[in-house]
Amino acid sequence: MTTEAEDPTLTIDELAARSGVTVRTVRFYGTRGLLPPPEIGPRRVGRYGREHLARLALIEELRLQGMTLAAIERYISRLPADLTAQDLAVHRAVVSSWAPEAVETVGRAELDRRAGRRLTEEDVRRLTAMDVLVPAEPDGAYRVDSGLLRLAVQLLDLPFSQEVILAARTTLLDHSRAAARELSALLRDAVPEHTPSDVRTLSAHMQPLVIQALLTTFQRSLRQEVREWLGNDEERGAGD
Repeated sequence: MTTEAEDPTLTIDELAARSGVTVRTVRFYGTRGLLPPPEIGPRRVGRYGREHLARLALIEELRLQGMTLAAIERYISRLPADLTAQDLAVHRAVVSSWAPEAVETVGRAELDRRAGRRLTEEDVRRLTAMDVLVPAEPDGAYRVDSGLLRLAVQLLDLPFSQEVILAARTTLLDHSRAAARELSALLRDAVPEHTPSDVRTLSAHMQPLVIQALLTTFQRSLRQEVREWLGNDEERGAGD
C-alpha cells in the first residue's frame, strides 16, 4: 500500500480488487468525476493511492445506504477537494452510522468479495474473535455484521496484536455505552413529559448531530493525545 507521503502504487486492477468493485465500476466513477484521475507512471500506466481507495469506500457506503447516483454525486461534489484519505474515512464512518444493524448469512466467496480481498483462515479466526463473523450452517457460511466488516478488515492490517485490538474494542464499547446512557438521561430530564412518538422524533433529530459531535471531538482528542505522546518521546530523546 501507500502512506500519505508516498506516490500512488496501485494499478486499476489492484484498486478494484482492494475495493471489492470491478474495473469497469472504477472507470465509470472516474468518468462521472467521483474519483480523481490517476497519476500516470512509466509506460502510461495509471497509478492509484490511498485517497482513491478511501473515496471508493465512501461511494460504496453511500450506495449501500440506498443513495442514487445523482445523490452520491451531489454529496461528493460538496466535499472539500483537498480531503485526505483519513478525512474521507471519517466521512464514511458518519455515513455508515446511518445504517441499522445488518447481520446476514453469506458464503465464503461472498465474504471475500465484501471484505475486498481474499481472507486467510487466520483472518477469519481474528474476525470471529472480534464478533464480526459467526460460523453458521451450512458449513462454509458465516453470519456477518456488514456494517463492521470493512472496518474490521482494515484493523487486520494494523501492527497490533489480537489482544490489543480486542482491548481497544472493549474500551470503545464501554465509553460509547456510558456516553449514550448519560446523553439519554440528559434528554429525559430535558423532556420530562413525553410520549413514545416524542422520543422517536427527538432521537431521529439528535442522532446525526450526536454522531458527528462524537466523531469530531474524538478525532481532535486523539490528535492531541498523539501530539503529547510524540512530544514526550522527543523530550526524553533530547535528555538522553
